[in-house]
Amino acid sequence: GFLPLNTGSKSLQTGSTALLRGLVEGQRILSRAKRGWVWNQMFVLEEFSGPDPILVGRLHTDLDVGSTPIKYVLAGEGAGTIFAINEITGDIHAMKRLDREEKAEYTLTAQVTNRDTDQPLEPPSEFIIKVQDINDNPPQFVEGPYRASVPEMSQVGTSVTRVTATDADDPVYGNSAKLVYSILEGQPYFSIDPNTAIIKIALHGMDREMREEYLVVIQAKDMGGHMGGLSGTTTVTVTLTDVNDNPPKFSKSKQNFVIPEELGIGQPGGKVKANDRDIGENAKSTYNIIDGDEKDVFEITTDAQTQEGILRLKKPLNFETKKSYTLKVEAANIRFDPNSGSPFKDTATVKIAVEDSDEPPVFSKPTFVLQVDENAPINTVIGTVTARDPDVTGSLVRYFIDRHTDLERQFNINVDDGKITLAKPLDRETDMWHNITVTATEIRNHSQISRAIVAIRVLDINDNAPEFATEYEAFLCENGKPGQVIQTVSAVDKDDPIQGHYFEYRLIPEMLNNPNFTIKNNGDNSISVLAKHDTFRRQKQEMYFLPIIVTDNGNPPMSSTNTLTIRVCGCSREGIVQSCNVEAYVLPIGLSMGALIAILACIILLLVIVVLFVTLRRHKNKPLIIKDDEDVRENIIRYDDEGGGEEDTEAFDIATLQNPDGINGYLPRKDIKPDLQFMPRQSGGPNGVDVDEFINVRLHEADNDPTAPPYDSIQIYGYEGRGSIAGSLSSLETASSDSDQNYDYLREWGPRFRRLGELYSVGESDKET
Repeated sequence: GFLPLNTGSKSLQTGSTALLRGLVEGQRILSRAKRGWVWNQMFVLEEFSGPDPILVGRLHTDLDVGSTPIKYVLAGEGAGTIFAINEITGDIHAMKRLDREEKAEYTLTAQVTNRDTDQPLEPPSEFIIKVQDINDNPPQFVEGPYRASVPEMSQVGTSVTRVTATDADDPVYGNSAKLVYSILEGQPYFSIDPNTAIIKIALHGMDREMREEYLVVIQAKDMGGHMGGLSGTTTVTVTLTDVNDNPPKFSKSKQNFVIPEELGIGQPGGKVKANDRDIGENAKSTYNIIDGDEKDVFEITTDAQTQEGILRLKKPLNFETKKSYTLKVEAANIRFDPNSGSPFKDTATVKIAVEDSDEPPVFSKPTFVLQVDENAPINTVIGTVTARDPDVTGSLVRYFIDRHTDLERQFNINVDDGKITLAKPLDRETDMWHNITVTATEIRNHSQISRAIVAIRVLDINDNAPEFATEYEAFLCENGKPGQVIQTVSAVDKDDPIQGHYFEYRLIPEMLNNPNFTIKNNGDNSISVLAKHDTFRRQKQEMYFLPIIVTDNGNPPMSSTNTLTIRVCGCSREGIVQSCNVEAYVLPIGLSMGALIAILACIILLLVIVVLFVTLRRHKNKPLIIKDDEDVRENIIRYDDEGGGEEDTEAFDIATLQNPDGINGYLPRKDIKPDLQFMPRQSGGPNGVDVDEFINVRLHEADNDPTAPPYDSIQIYGYEGRGSIAGSLSSLETASSDSDQNYDYLREWGPRFRRLGELYSVGESDKET
């Protein structure tokens, strides 16, 4: 145990018999250092930041009598780094700066050991070094700088915001952390509570439109605000928010606009604006026309972006009718203070002057409907269109037809008076309506053009005769009964009379007493064709033709003759048509039509096969030339015996030059069919043929053939003529030998002659060997 050093003469003893005693000289230490004292096993030391070590205290044991070599040992928090002990004297010093805000107290252990053997001489004793706070930290505004807002025109005492400062010093020891707030800048507009730090409005009638933002400087001071205390400052930016306390205001109470007469519907004609000193939603206004002459001619809308009132046209303007308008326009805030009872508003008078413009001609009607008969003659006046210039000057107007709407040019128009006449005949059955566009143009200004649609209806006249609705083909059963209906016939007419169609049917005069057929009117513009007897037979007459005259009720009436074809057919007992051909009547009962067709097809196929077989046989047995076995054109004959030369006429047969067809003197062309045939000429047989004459004749015939161009052909002749300018082509009688010839140039002629050059080169090498 140890006795801590205190300020009195009495010491408190705890622990073991061998004690570490607080040095009695502690009184002297306290009076010299004035920085620490000991109380109840605790050293109390004020925090300091000096550079020199400071004595904390002195430890002493009863064993330290001078004869025993002892050593003081210090262990625990900060031992050896922050705190150091003198091993001999037991003095404890603080070696580094002590800061209570970093660590408020340290727990250490002291022990006495033998200096020689390091054996402990008594148990360790624990004590505490407490760091006492001093006012060394100023107040700080951690969340600053601040921004706050408050509505303009707020009452005095209205809370704006609250600021908070902190002090790192010990709040329970002294006044080091006791803070007091004050305003350094921002008076007389704001005030602050010194204890709660609440900022309030201090001046009445603070107007945002005059000043919107204020900068307030707040100070916090410790030590309760007394002299010597530390302080810190922060700034608070206070913004006055807008309230709707200003009405919209027109810059001019009277405004004038000039709008051109041709302004289109919905187009803007002018803009007005009422300025509002407020901002945001409080500055938004809506515009209305509350008074004025002919208010329905104009309307006013609000531009959400620019907050302008835009005047737009609702009806067309006419300078000749009304030259000016006066309107009363009101601008009112959308939002307003309920306490005021009504929204803020302002009014202005708007005077609009209409500017005269050169307008295009105006037709008396936007659409004209005219009528004309389809048989009207050329140049008939169909109708008249009229247009006028609405301007005060009143220019003359010329009329034209837009030919894009009258591609066939069936109509003309008088350019001066607008009379539309017929240019080509009309046919109602082709086109019942004609829609054309007529343009009207000012004479003095051709760019002013107006258009109107003219619909011309073509009226019908009776110019088409009625005819059968379709090409009827009736069928009559052989076993039919007298009076049975063979066919119901109706007619159509391309005309369209007002009273409707009525057709009259009758047989031609030659058929009035027809013994076979009669007609009956059904009363619905149709007739029924009836059979008069039941003795119709296909063998006797297979088909009947019944001419019928159809007449309409037009003026004048039109008629046409139409023929009804009636076929006699075989029918079943129920009256169903089975066959209408005479051949079917004579067919055997046991064979059907399908079976007969199959038999005929087989016979025809067999005949075709036989004909093809015979034709092929003939072509196969027919020789191509007189001696096909020895035809040099079809065979390659190799022989090694040397011939007799050009004078040898017995080495070959001259008959090989003869074409089988050439014996008679005429060789027909194979490639074309000539229109002009030469008469064949007589010639001798093969044994008496003169080859020169034969060749000359063939050349003459080929050169004078007028029926075909000079087709390429191959003619093979085995005769070598005499007296040729080029001489003999045979190499047997040449005056020069092969050795005198140099064939190397053949290789230079290209790849096509390379093989020929190699053959001659090989021949020369063989000779040398």
